[in-house]
Amino acid sequence: MTSRVRLAALLSACALGAFTAAHAAAPPTQKDLETRLDAAVDPAEMGRWLKQMAAEPNHVGSAHDKANAEWMNAQFKAWGWDSKIETFWVLYPTPISEALELVSGPGAGFKATLQEPPIPGDESSVRGQASALPAYVAFQGDGDVTAPVVYVNYGMPADYDALERMGVSVKGKIVIARYGQGWRGLKPKLAQDHGAVGCIIYSDPRDDGYSTDDVYPKGAARPPHGFQRGSVADMTLYPGDPLTPGVGATKDAKRLTREEAQTVLKIPTLPISYADAQVLLQALDGPVAPGSWRGSLPITYHVGGGEQAKIHLAVKSDWSLKPLYDVVATLKGREKPNEWIVRGNHHDGWVMGASDPLSGQIAELAEAKALGAFYKAGWKPKRTIVYTSWDGEEPMLLGSTEWAETHAAELKAKALIYINSDGNARGFLGAEGSHEFQHFVNQVAADVKDPETGASVGQRLRARLAVSANDPGANEQAKALGKVAADPTKDLLIGPLGSGSDYSTFLQHLGVASLNIGYGGEGESAGVYHSLYDDYEHHSRFVDPGFAYDATLARTVGRMVVRLADADLPVQRYGDFADTVGRYLDEVKKLADSKRDEAAAQAKLLAAKAYDLAADPTESHAPPSAYELSPPLPFAPLDASVAKLKASAKAFDDALAAKGPSLSKAQKDQVEAITRPIAQTLLRDEGLPGRPWYKNMVYAPGRFTGYGAKTLPGVREAIEERRFADASAYIGLTAKAFDAYAAQLDKATAILNGK
Repeated sequence: MTSRVRLAALLSACALGAFTAAHAAAPPTQKDLETRLDAAVDPAEMGRWLKQMAAEPNHVGSAHDKANAEWMNAQFKAWGWDSKIETFWVLYPTPISEALELVSGPGAGFKATLQEPPIPGDESSVRGQASALPAYVAFQGDGDVTAPVVYVNYGMPADYDALERMGVSVKGKIVIARYGQGWRGLKPKLAQDHGAVGCIIYSDPRDDGYSTDDVYPKGAARPPHGFQRGSVADMTLYPGDPLTPGVGATKDAKRLTREEAQTVLKIPTLPISYADAQVLLQALDGPVAPGSWRGSLPITYHVGGGEQAKIHLAVKSDWSLKPLYDVVATLKGREKPNEWIVRGNHHDGWVMGASDPLSGQIAELAEAKALGAFYKAGWKPKRTIVYTSWDGEEPMLLGSTEWAETHAAELKAKALIYINSDGNARGFLGAEGSHEFQHFVNQVAADVKDPETGASVGQRLRARLAVSANDPGANEQAKALGKVAADPTKDLLIGPLGSGSDYSTFLQHLGVASLNIGYGGEGESAGVYHSLYDDYEHHSRFVDPGFAYDATLARTVGRMVVRLADADLPVQRYGDFADTVGRYLDEVKKLADSKRDEAAAQAKLLAAKAYDLAADPTESHAPPSAYELSPPLPFAPLDASVAKLKASAKAFDDALAAKGPSLSKAQKDQVEAITRPIAQTLLRDEGLPGRPWYKNMVYAPGRFTGYGAKTLPGVREAIEERRFADASAYIGLTAKAFDAYAAQLDKATAILNGK
């Protein structure tokens, strides 16, 4: 034990001893708890946990993944929690064999390297390489195909539109796409939809390699033979086990067949390194790629599509059910045991998973150890606190989804909030989630010290946003955020939640208010994302040296949990939510106007044959497909519902501020009983068009963004995709959701006003 470790342990012991003595005289104040929380969080101990948990590959079904779950369960119990492991059985494919070979064209005979080499000096990569998953993406479709290759840039819808105008088809071809601009799983999904028979995905050095930093181990960026594993299940339809949508994947659950599972793709897909991608891209003929399609490889990027370069791609998987190990630990509430504050992070990784997800997991453990010590010393939270460590997040939010679907009725009845974290890094506070908690997030951010500057994390974030807004290249969104940040009377805005981590089922399927909290922006983990090199050595050198921000995450979320568990009155400020959806409504109305103008302008260009006249006649070209002209949309019901929501929210917030402290216990209980499940009014049984699992009318992952959020999604995406009948229908459904939300607020306001 080093002197620094001994000192930290002594300070922690002294803090706990002081807490115990103080509690014997009087119950601890909120400030007492938070002071002791800060002292109890030990970055050196967290670093030791990270080194242990990231010592071996942690993918679903691995021995170390299970060992980590069992170790955490034992730790929770030792710290005073009532802890258990809940096991689920999910479809999780693992690779049996893979092949990727260039069979014709320049470089014919080249075989891709489908395992990452160890990095000299990185002991974890040496130790983990033997049992690491090879180049693989889960839930692709097995197959054995040989076909010509087409480069599709990022493989997003606009890229296929551009290929069509170039006269290049991917039907019957294998596409090669670079990571970025959209979620990984959209790339093979869109390729499949356009008739491709296979898909290859690589990380171009322009995006996370030598164009961004020195490559690992000299710097943080992706080395030449690093690649990004991941899942390509069609999560825009639903997350979780593909065979049990909507129900928990217990041992005896009724299951679909793999052929019936809509989220499993049909074409074989592999990720590769940019070193290997360069060989394949060099072999392509066809048109030179547009300027925006060119990465940083030292080659001329061609689109391909001819017969010159052909690839043999083969993937075979084991499609058996695999066990998941969710750790669920509870501190029972003293007054309101049936009201839950739920906190979660996941523990599985694609390989070692040090930054993603274990940097967030060690923060959760630090919180749990501190709260358990307080509990043993006599502090009992008013509400029940539930700490969860999910398995199977990486393949597609498996552990959290199956647990939440299994406990859906109980969560709807009891959960006040779900607070999530995932990977963490050095830098600035990031917060997204249910906007009625925006003011609460700002209050917590004002009380957490930034370890690099000594200012609060809220002050530091405010400064960064203000400075970024003043940059010459700042976009309109950055300028708007900077304007808010520059006004100390206004709260910083939190972002909306899409998908990509374990809050999705809680917020978008069950209607449990949610927050996602993390730090980043300075420490850099993108270059080793989902690779063998996301390990202890990389995280401790480049992502969060000294584990200072991992500790700051624990101090941030720990505060949130304690405040919510012991709150005497609701901390929500519903005017923030109402103002936010008002902004979203303004955005979709402007979107509708822009789509109408865009269609009219295009119609004039097509009529004048402008696209033919503007094209280079020596190259293949075609005019774009004509847009459907945009009809007027009936926004009046949504305008009225948002106006009513704003009025109801203001009335509640004003009444709570004026009369909340003087309410009787019975009145406080009534107000909380009404407001706790209010986010469920945003759900509609119809769900979103074509994907009814997603029921939230305010927050959803985009159909063509994946992780990225779409707000007022039923309306917004219908306008974006020119599905105007859907847009009209979802204007009405969204308005009904807001009317129901406002009605709940009115009920609570009546109690506050003694009516």
